[in-house]
Amino acid sequence: MAVAAQAAHWFDLESYYREVRRVLRPGGAVALVTYGNVRLDEQFEPLLESYREMIASYWPPERRCVEEGYRSLPFPFRELETPALQMEADWPLDRFIGYLQTSSAIQAMLREQGRAPMRDFRRRLAAAWGRAGAPRSVQWPLTLRAGRV
Repeated sequence: MAVAAQAAHWFDLESYYREVRRVLRPGGAVALVTYGNVRLDEQFEPLLESYREMIASYWPPERRCVEEGYRSLPFPFRELETPALQMEADWPLDRFIGYLQTSSAIQAMLREQGRAPMRDFRRRLAAAWGRAGAPRSVQWPLTLRAGRV
């Protein structure tokens, strides 16, 4: 099986698929995996929506493929049905904020606007979070496109 996780939107897909066909045995599987926007409990959705709006213009164009679950990418294989999946973790506020700050969109925003927008978002999130060290369930919906060579 050849798996590309959260990376196919950066690939020269024609070259990647050629290599997949070269290295896999007949009937081998290929999968493209991506994860969507991070989620918390429903009460946080308005805050997360404001966060997504704050950084929306800073994403590179390739991000659109991620948001579409890689459905807009060419996939020249006999597609397999895949289950609904998600990743989950229990994180305190600092770890969640640290994760958010790793995105290329946040880094671009920080270069252009400085830390003020993120400080404001963090303040509002902390007020809703409660005790900062208290873990909250963090989820990422996964999209899996799988096929046979």
